[in-house]
Amino acid sequence: MSLALLYDDAARRGWLVLQDATDDGAPLARESVPAERAAEAVLAKERAARPRWVWDDTARRYPALLAAGVRVERAHDLRLCHAILRGSAFCAGSALAAAPRGPWDAPRAAEASPGARTATLFDDEDAGPAVEEPLDVVGELRLQLDAVAGSQAPRRLRLLLAAESTGALIAAEMTHDGLPWSAEAHDRILTEILGERPAGGGRPERLERLSREVREALGQPTLNLDSSAELLNGLRRAGIEVSSTRSWELRDHGGPIVEQLLEYKRLSRLYTANGWAWLETWVSGGRFRPDYVPGGVVSGRWATSGGGALQIPAAVRGAAVADPGWKLVVADAAQLEPRVLAAMSGDQAMARAGRHADLYQGFVDAGVVADRKQAKVAMLGAMYGATTGDSAALMPRLERAFPRAIAMVEAAARAGERGEVVTTWLGRSSPLPSQRWQDLVAAASVEGAGPEDARAARSARRDWGRFTRNFIVQGTAAEWALCWMAALRRRLLTIPGRPHLVFFLHDELLVHSPGGVAEDAAQALRDSAVEAGRLLFGPTRVEFALSVHIGETYADAKRHM
Repeated sequence: MSLALLYDDAARRGWLVLQDATDDGAPLARESVPAERAAEAVLAKERAARPRWVWDDTARRYPALLAAGVRVERAHDLRLCHAILRGSAFCAGSALAAAPRGPWDAPRAAEASPGARTATLFDDEDAGPAVEEPLDVVGELRLQLDAVAGSQAPRRLRLLLAAESTGALIAAEMTHDGLPWSAEAHDRILTEILGERPAGGGRPERLERLSREVREALGQPTLNLDSSAELLNGLRRAGIEVSSTRSWELRDHGGPIVEQLLEYKRLSRLYTANGWAWLETWVSGGRFRPDYVPGGVVSGRWATSGGGALQIPAAVRGAAVADPGWKLVVADAAQLEPRVLAAMSGDQAMARAGRHADLYQGFVDAGVVADRKQAKVAMLGAMYGATTGDSAALMPRLERAFPRAIAMVEAAARAGERGEVVTTWLGRSSPLPSQRWQDLVAAASVEGAGPEDARAARSARRDWGRFTRNFIVQGTAAEWALCWMAALRRRLLTIPGRPHLVFFLHDELLVHSPGGVAEDAAQALRDSAVEAGRLLFGPTRVEFALSVHIGETYADAKRHM
């Protein structure tokens, strides 16, 4: 397959270079075109050669092409791929990995501003600030190709880079097309739940009334319920002994006051995150267009830098409404992470359990646990490192039933506790622990260290071990999802009427489809899941089961899943 490079012409401001290259990066003919003619030139080359486009950043280059009506089939996103190769243990000895930090290590433009996205457990806290320097696209491509060719697992890395780059194309396309969204339905939902929107600002009446009732029940009429610190102190003054204001802990405490408070928190969260202000900001022309950030966390999962697409609450899903004559086809990969773990580890017993549509019921039928609830608690504990409670008590049963799967996550946890790197199936590696972590561990090992130093070091090791334990599973699940999307994108192109992806949430996809071909789109989702499993793991007994439903609204489809 030929490559086509697209980059800024350093000699002429406002011009772009289109340069052909062989599949090993050797440069061929090049031409310069003014930026206003770039879409035309890209379209001509796309039709003639169907190349893999190589550019610095899909989020920078592709939206303008989409706006001009140009879609490309393949791409190689140098910035996203650089981040993977820079950190991958598979190519740790490469020139790319050994090079000092430079402009390719800077975040994309949408991530460069402070507060652009929320930090998570999986963020690399040592990442540097955005840098504005000229980018050598040709040189970077050669470095990346050399790193892959000399790596421990070239085939896996090539698949990962192709999937990551295709994911970036899909993210831009989903933002461009938008998720069908009814402002009228959203307003109706908010009014039903919160009450009428105040004409002069302020919060809706139902939320204000509930706030007054909670404060009166606590006997503290001026308490600020939206301040976690003030609320925690207020609860303790009222005799409600909790260590935090997290909903799960409040729910465990119980009582009528707590129930009122939980309802207030639910309504306040809806009003703040997806209320009328969100509607006016993010929905226009009947479409919700969030800003997706592929590879937004170091496990490879996506994030968003605006719109909160990865946290759409069930309450407003009824506002995602298909166009007249169209349907929303919703697919959810059932128990994706445990199935990925079974495939990675080659645990045949877990694979057999996974041949059920409900993997957890498969655990019950195999006699591993007594009921489905125990199965779920035990498996989540294994993947997330629960050390107490029901999860810990059930772990010996999982170890006996699924020795290879449990050994794999345990080995990842021990590696993390030693401060080592772990790697996903295709080659994305975890970051090293922070300097603070290293200081805590080092302090416990020096002569004269006290019991508090030892406790702090043990806690830090356990925490990082939980991170690495889950990293290999969550990261590989993200790789499977990328392959699922990429395979689906290709299949949808063969279905008349242009059904297209409009939403992605870790293990869930939405396709907006003409009603007459919605069943074809549903089958494409199923076939693509099978292909994704085969691409990653080759012949495997693990079935990546989907729950697929077709409806007029997102809520309609989810009700049947």
